[in-house]
Amino acid sequence: MKDLRYRRLALAVMIAAGIARMAIAALMPLFPDETYYWEWSRRLAAGYFDHPPMIAWLVRAGTLLAGDTPLGVRLFPVVTGFVAGLFLMATARRLSGARAVLLTAIIFAVMPLSAAGLILATPDAPLLTAASATFYYVVRALQSPPRSRASLRWWCVAGIGLGLALLSKYTAVLVPLGIVIGLLSVRELRTRLTEPGPYVATLIALLLFSPVIMWNAGHDWLSFAFQLQHGLGGAGGSVFRRELDFIGGQIGLVSPILLVMMIVAIYRAFRLPRPSSLLAIVSIFIFAFFMYSATRRRVEANWPALAYLPALLLLATHASRRKWDRWLGAGIVLASLLTIVTYVNAFVPILPVPARRDPTARAAGWNDLARAVNRTYSQRLPISSYRTHLAADRYQEASELAFHLPDHPETYALNLTTRANNYDLWPTFVDRALPRDAMILVVDEVLGEHPTVALLTPHFTTVRQGDQAVLARGGDPVKHLRIWMLDGWHGTWPQRSLRSR
Repeated sequence: MKDLRYRRLALAVMIAAGIARMAIAALMPLFPDETYYWEWSRRLAAGYFDHPPMIAWLVRAGTLLAGDTPLGVRLFPVVTGFVAGLFLMATARRLSGARAVLLTAIIFAVMPLSAAGLILATPDAPLLTAASATFYYVVRALQSPPRSRASLRWWCVAGIGLGLALLSKYTAVLVPLGIVIGLLSVRELRTRLTEPGPYVATLIALLLFSPVIMWNAGHDWLSFAFQLQHGLGGAGGSVFRRELDFIGGQIGLVSPILLVMMIVAIYRAFRLPRPSSLLAIVSIFIFAFFMYSATRRRVEANWPALAYLPALLLLATHASRRKWDRWLGAGIVLASLLTIVTYVNAFVPILPVPARRDPTARAAGWNDLARAVNRTYSQRLPISSYRTHLAADRYQEASELAFHLPDHPETYALNLTTRANNYDLWPTFVDRALPRDAMILVVDEVLGEHPTVALLTPHFTTVRQGDQAVLARGGDPVKHLRIWMLDGWHGTWPQRSLRSR
C-alpha cells in the first residue's frame, strides 16, 4: 500500500508540473529560436542547417491543433517533456522502488533544467524524452538474462528510442558512445557486447536516422560540419573563464545543492548493481565531453542536459540516511525557489538585472516591432511599381517578424554580416524579387551606417532610414533596432559577403 501511495503521489506531482508548464507555455511570448523553428515547421524537411528535423515536426503538429500561437508552437514539446518524466519514473522504479519514483518526480518537476527548459519549443524537449526512453529500455535489457529473447526485445526498443533522439539533436550520439564505454568498463557487463542486442539497436537507430544522413549528403554535409565547428571549433579568449561560465551555468540549471549531490551519487554508484554503474559512466562521459568542448569555445548551459538524466536517476535511487535526506530536502527547496523565480520573472521582472542582460526578456517587444514594420509596409513607397519584401539582417528578427505580422508573410534573413543559417537554403530575396521591387529591412541600431545597409545601398535606387524600434520589457530596453526602406532594386546583389563563418 505504501508503494502504491508513493507511485500515485509521484504521478500527481508529474501531472501538476506538466499543467504548470503548459499554462506558462501558452502565456509566455515566443523566443527568437522558437519562431525560427516555427519557420522550419512551415517548410518540413528531413534536415535543417542547425539541427535534425524532430522539433519542426512537433511544432507543425502543435500548430495544426492550436494554431500559430505560443501554445501551438510549444504544445508537443511540453507534452514530450511530460513523457520524459514518466520514463524516468519507470526507470527509477526498476532501479530502486517506489520511493525513488517519487523523488524522481519531485526533482524533475522542480529542477530548473526541466521545469523551465521543457516549456520552450527547442530540440532539447524531444531529445530528453527519447533519451529517457533509451535509458529505460537499456536498463530493462541489462536486467534481462543475457542472450535471451527479452534482452533482444528491450535492446530493439532502445534502438528506436536512440533513433528518435538522433532525429532530435546531434548530441544524442553521446548516449550510445557512453553506453559502449560503460559496457567496456564494467567487467560484469562486457559479455553484453557478445550478444546481438546492442548491434541490432544500433542498426535500428541508424535506420531511423538515415533520412538526416541522406539530407546532409545532398547538402554538402553542411549541418554536420556546422555542429562540429559550433561545438569543437577553436575560439579565442580565456579557457579558464569559459570553464567557469560552464560550471556556473550548470549550477543555475540544477541548483548548487542538487548538483553536488548528483556528483556524490554518481561516485557512489560504482558500488551498486550493474545498471547504476553504467548510468554513472554515461553521465560522466557526457559531462566530460562538454568540459572538453569548453576548452575550445563557449558552451551553452543547456548543452550537457543529457548528462543529468542518469545523474537524476542515481540521485533519486541513492540509499538514504537522515543527513542525506536533509540535504536532499534543502536541494529540492532551493531548486523550487529558483524555478519559481524563473517563472515569475518571465512575466514580472523581479531580478535586479537590466532587461538587456536578462535571458527571459529576449521574448519581449516583438509585437511592437511588428507593428512598426506594418506601419512602414502600409506606406506607399515612391519608386517601386511591383512588390515590397520584408527582410532582416539575422534569423532572429526575420522569424519573429514572420510570426507576429498579420498573415505571417514570407520574410528573409539576408545573413550578409551574420552566420549562415537555414534561411540560406530557402528561396532568398534574389530568388523571389523582380527589378524595381522594394525591401523593408530591420537591422541593429548602430552608430553610423549599418554594414548590411552599406552593402545593399549600391543595389537600390533609394535607401532611406525609417523609424527606430525599441524592444523593451516594462519600459526597460532590451534591444534597439532600425527600420530601413530600400526602393528600386537594380537586380544585382553584393558580391562580397562579410558573413562570419
